[in-house]
Amino acid sequence: MSDPVLMHVEKKLAVLTLNRPQKLNALNYQTNDLLLTLLDDIEQNREIGAVVLTGAGERAFSAGGDIHEFSQSIKEGPDVAVRDFVRRGQTMTARLEAFPKPIIAAVNGLAFGGGCEITEAVHLAVASEQALFAKPEINIGIPPTFGGTQRLPRLAGRKRALELLLTGDSFSPQRAFELGLVNQVVPHDALMPAAFELAERILRHSPLAAARIITAVTRGLNASITEGLQIEREQFARMAVTQDCREGLDAWVERRTPVYQGS
Repeated sequence: MSDPVLMHVEKKLAVLTLNRPQKLNALNYQTNDLLLTLLDDIEQNREIGAVVLTGAGERAFSAGGDIHEFSQSIKEGPDVAVRDFVRRGQTMTARLEAFPKPIIAAVNGLAFGGGCEITEAVHLAVASEQALFAKPEINIGIPPTFGGTQRLPRLAGRKRALELLLTGDSFSPQRAFELGLVNQVVPHDALMPAAFELAERILRHSPLAAARIITAVTRGLNASITEGLQIEREQFARMAVTQDCREGLDAWVERRTPVYQGS
């Protein structure tokens, strides 16, 4: 059987593909665990500067959690369900959100439930015109479990998020763009080129500076403005002593293109 997540590297870009197309790329426990393992490998690989995450096949990015699997955990009681299902999913989306290298979701089809929560958690997202989003957990009698009750209101606002969470209605990629869930909507054939182009615009800059920005934004969103400014100062101080910082400043003064070493 094929791995539930595939990975290949193009130059400095890692492409991760959720690979259960026959199950609409549903997020079973094996998928979540392998995704975390691959992210650990990518973080340690200095040759990789960014990640594009997409789904296999033409129908789905991810249709969400694997209901057949997690329903068995629920039958074993809340302690088991929280340990095996909820905590695993929240760990995965938290890892995506705080990952020190930029992650871009290329949403190629259905992004329901956990698939939508992945889109909420990653740093940037590009959606195909064929994408479709939904927060359908209420239809099976549960709230979202991978962070959807927390991240979507932060992105879209409380009332707009609650409408989607309480109705379970699907919404278009254009609506996802209006809500701040994706950065752009493109024709289906242009999806991966658009995601790669966005990654290339980031990769021309210092990877250390990108990591500091991601950390400041991710931590600062859940802090007061005073605490957030302190986080910003800390991230600047960490960057100011690096070779990348010196190279960026020298290149600007000398009117040349900087060459970053990631140190």
